[in-house]
Amino acid sequence: MSLRKGLVVFLTLTFGVSALVLISSVDESTVEMLFTARKSALVVALLLVFGAWCCDAMRFCAIARAASERVTFRLGLVLTWLHYFGCAVTPMQSGGGPFQVFVLYKHDMPIGKGVAITLTRTLLTLLLLGVVVPMAILFEPELLGTSLFVKSVFTYVAIFVGISWVLVVLSLTKPQLMKRWGQILTLMLKRFGIVKHIKVLSVIRRVNREIDNYSENFRLFFTSGFPHFVGAIILSGLHLLCLFSVLPCLIWAVGLPVHYLQAFMAQAVFMFVLYFVPTPGASGVAEGGGAALFGLLVPWHVAGVMAILWRFFTEYLAIGMGAAVAIRLLGWGTSEEIFMNEREKLDHDA
Repeated sequence: MSLRKGLVVFLTLTFGVSALVLISSVDESTVEMLFTARKSALVVALLLVFGAWCCDAMRFCAIARAASERVTFRLGLVLTWLHYFGCAVTPMQSGGGPFQVFVLYKHDMPIGKGVAITLTRTLLTLLLLGVVVPMAILFEPELLGTSLFVKSVFTYVAIFVGISWVLVVLSLTKPQLMKRWGQILTLMLKRFGIVKHIKVLSVIRRVNREIDNYSENFRLFFTSGFPHFVGAIILSGLHLLCLFSVLPCLIWAVGLPVHYLQAFMAQAVFMFVLYFVPTPGASGVAEGGGAALFGLLVPWHVAGVMAILWRFFTEYLAIGMGAAVAIRLLGWGTSEEIFMNEREKLDHDA
């Protein structure tokens, strides 16, 4: 899937499902409630979004310091917005990393460190969600509902995250095993014609060097860089706190009773699942699923609007900023090249 196609799919699913959600939920009382909404609450929601962006940017700075590198706050904001844009146009929100690694590489940071920093940023979020979500299921079991499908999806996500953490632990404790797997993968890619015969040894040496760099930088997080790493964990918590406070503000804006803890838990469960939805940026599922889930917190005639407003504040604004940064800083052609051929390009530049 190309960058352009991913963007088209994202917009099509987003607008299509949003329209269906609004048609099936909005009535006259919804319109009246929106016209009488508290403007101050919407301003607070916007400030919370800005706060989340700042925490994410400072988290990049802290993780970089832990790896003995320097990322400015301004660059941290750029990386934050590019992450949202990259995730919006790729399945399972996997495209943010390539943009971030490329930009860090262009700022003279080794690829291994760039991968370690961007991967750590994502893993910290998943780690905190992995702590909050079981608590949410324990204290708010109705969030999973009675649907076997929903419970199956949650189980799948939990298994996927578990496997991911096993791979991370192996990459740190058994780097030689990861190198062997990298060699096997390279030879498989050669067999399918993806890697040229004359580049096999070059690719294997490159992979081995980056695995060593990656492992070394992860060890820095728990040695000399540990204080900064702890700061990154705290900033990760503040980032989620700001994001998860947006929905209660939106509910308060329309004059409905706010159950903050329940709303917080609902968003934690939902975000955890959205990380692994196969559509670009979890489009479609986020809007439709959000309406269904938020229907547990507010009346149905408001749930659809809440889901779309929630996505607007927590995702669409950052995606728009990321698109503007990608086009202005990188250009569309370069963005497409990063999206499609990043590994080949970096290997060529090296």
